[in-house]
Amino acid sequence: MMTTPTGAAGHNFTLRRNSFGRLVFIDAEGVAHEGAIPVRAFPIGAPDEGIALVSADGHELAWIDQWSDISPELRSVIEEELAAREFMPQISRIVGVSSFATPSIWEVETNRGNTSFTLKGEEDIRRLPNSALLIADSHGIQFLIRDTKALDKHGRKILDRFL
Repeated sequence: MMTTPTGAAGHNFTLRRNSFGRLVFIDAEGVAHEGAIPVRAFPIGAPDEGIALVSADGHELAWIDQWSDISPELRSVIEEELAAREFMPQISRIVGVSSFATPSIWEVETNRGNTSFTLKGEEDIRRLPNSALLIADSHGIQFLIRDTKALDKHGRKILDRFL
């Protein structure tokens, strides 16, 4: 797949996939960077603003301020890559917990289906702006509660015991 944006953040570059499906960033001088990775600057607070394309060794290749700075074709390629890399189920309901002491097993409903996970400790629950929470399970998977006020009374009561 070949996509050429026009002037993304002042840069002209091309993105394509190699035979292994990895992104190849080709800069304005024609230098190819295998294994390019898109990274959101603020994945929760401003997911559509500030996207960096970095090389496999972590050096920034290009900066995209807004999606409107690039072509729809390039946006599609980058969003596809981000979706493959970012897995953050959003909790819509807390069904129950095994114990109010940690570690505890949480039963939840998410936008990816029902699941359970182990919360190792209260420190794995991180408060975010606008009454959002980020919960890390024992395997490092991040679960997002976008708005704690949107949870039912039962779910809010469970959260209050851990916060």
